[in-house]
Amino acid sequence: MPNIVAGIPARYSSTRFPGKPLALLGGKPVIEHVYCRAAAAPFVDEVIVATDDQRIFDAVKAFGGEVRMTSPEHKSGSDRLAEMFESVDCKLVVNLQGDEPLMEPETIGTAIEGIFSGEHTFVSTVMTRIRDRETLLDPNAVKVTVDREGYAVHFSREPEPPVALGQDVDFDATPYYKHLGLYVYPRSFLLDFHKIPPSVREEREKLEQFRMLDNGFDIHVVETPHDSPGIDTPEDLKRAEALLDAAEKN
Repeated sequence: MPNIVAGIPARYSSTRFPGKPLALLGGKPVIEHVYCRAAAAPFVDEVIVATDDQRIFDAVKAFGGEVRMTSPEHKSGSDRLAEMFESVDCKLVVNLQGDEPLMEPETIGTAIEGIFSGEHTFVSTVMTRIRDRETLLDPNAVKVTVDREGYAVHFSREPEPPVALGQDVDFDATPYYKHLGLYVYPRSFLLDFHKIPPSVREEREKLEQFRMLDNGFDIHVVETPHDSPGIDTPEDLKRAEALLDAAEKN
């Protein structure tokens, strides 16, 4: 039995960017980048994509990855993974979104270490320091607030404390943190968690992590120096292409 399996939920339908897991980045599908980075992460024993679309299934098979078909009825990535992990045995699950092609393998390893370093941790995730105004004000860049022990207190699409129009921000004096779309938790937690109905805050903010907080599950948030710009729009893909090109030149 593998100890740690990275599950990558990937669906074809997307309001802002249909088919984004198959969009080409550096000549390869986005989903292939995500898969290879997960496979290169410390502690990860196996990587499996969970999808509801034959085109994604075929693309993963084409580059030699492991993939499982799941129901098209799932409303969240966690629900999709829960179906898959009913038949995949392991101790820990890494939930890595299929639109995170620039996630550093080191960051995945940091999140895994976070599940062991907290005293009362159900879930581990990661954050990175925000140092530019564009990211701070971007509602797609979810912000996280943590307590002194490193546990999540609140998530928000807006800066907290708020930033007024035209207000200068001293990022050294007032630290803001961006939450990255990566979770680590026991397989048993996932299989129970997805049966809990969405909380009011989850449905209002469209942030699944509120279901964890609102049901008393502690989320240990560890810091990484590496940002991971997700792919939500075609414009995000262009920015990721530029970042990938710059990294390869260095």
